[in-house]
Amino acid sequence: MLPPSGEQFEISAGGYHAVVTEGGAALRSLTYGGRELVDGFGEHEMASGGRGQVLVPWPNRLRDGRYRFRGREHQLPLTEPSRHNASHGLARWAPWTLEEHTSRSVALVHRLMAQSGYPWTVDLRIVYDLSADGLTVTQTATNHSPEPAPYASGAHPYLRVGSGTVDHLELTLPAATRALTDERLLPAGTEPVEGTEYDFRVTRPLRDLALNHAFTDLQRDAEGIATTALRDPASGLGVALWVDEGHPWLQLYTADDVPATARRSIAVEPMTAPADAFNSGIDLVELGPAGSPADELSVAWGIRALD
Repeated sequence: MLPPSGEQFEISAGGYHAVVTEGGAALRSLTYGGRELVDGFGEHEMASGGRGQVLVPWPNRLRDGRYRFRGREHQLPLTEPSRHNASHGLARWAPWTLEEHTSRSVALVHRLMAQSGYPWTVDLRIVYDLSADGLTVTQTATNHSPEPAPYASGAHPYLRVGSGTVDHLELTLPAATRALTDERLLPAGTEPVEGTEYDFRVTRPLRDLALNHAFTDLQRDAEGIATTALRDPASGLGVALWVDEGHPWLQLYTADDVPATARRSIAVEPMTAPADAFNSGIDLVELGPAGSPADELSVAWGIRALD
């Protein structure tokens, strides 16, 4: 019997072990020395709450599933009907094809065919690679259409430290600005985190703060990397997620609205653009026509254990 997420691809290196699935090219599991670094899903379960999924050709929400691009109106199916939004793209439930599988890495591809609401054909590729430095994920999109295509990408890992709630854990989030949202969780402006309860640029405990917010203006190191960390102050153990310069946004979510999984982990979601970018244009990428220098985008993020 085939698992709900299809074929399971295991990789290991440097004390890390991961399982990636055919369905949605999702990161189902990631451990280091036997301890869980992500709050994934079981082999015989469907992914819930976006766990480990790849979010393309847009992450987060799109208002009414409707947008205008280069003078043409487009309407997508509403995959979050309760809020009348199109959510998290078109590839997270699709079967992805195995391109290469070694003991330490796996590459999967999916051809996103032109369709109603998104009339461009885009090749998608994702590589999960393990080393002593942890997991590196590279997401690539290539436009095969004769016209430019709107595009943004994201991913949806939930970081986990231990088996309790996240309340006692210390969070480091190198972001100076928070996106405000309305009742549909759509953008309603931004505000500086300075002087607010959302300022985690200096490490401090999360306590009972509920998070379902996007953050930007990320502080980066000399290599352009921004790192978010979650650590147990008692044991010193933790997990870190880093993003490259192609990811100016992070969405953090503690799932307080999901009683079964509330606050047992924090989703830290790398995003190349914020919610509703197809309408706002904020950080939206235009993949160039097929064969042009700008027809491809490749970005990277990763996860590593903290000892």
